Amino acid sequence: MSVDRKLLEILCCPVTKIPVEPLPRERLEALNALIQEGQAHYQDGTPVTEPVREALITENGERIYLVDDGIPVMLEERALTARGLGWI
Repeated sequence: MSVDRKLLEILCCPVTKIPVEPLPRERLEALNALIQEGQAHYQDGTPVTEPVREALITENGERIYLVDDGIPVMLEERALTARGLGWI
């Protein structure tokens, strides 16, 4: 189940207020590879342990928010950072 388009139009990062967009497939695959290797952690330091089916990324590419059953988890402590993933 993917994020509703109308919801996606109004969502933004709760920290930076930058709009979000779906994480591209190639980036999603790269994220899942990092998760499998134990190298992906949420902002609060907790490791991400389950593969991701869908995620949102800020338009500037700095923060990633996971989507759980079509519901974006827009919590600061549950964000992943591109810097923390080694993407920037």
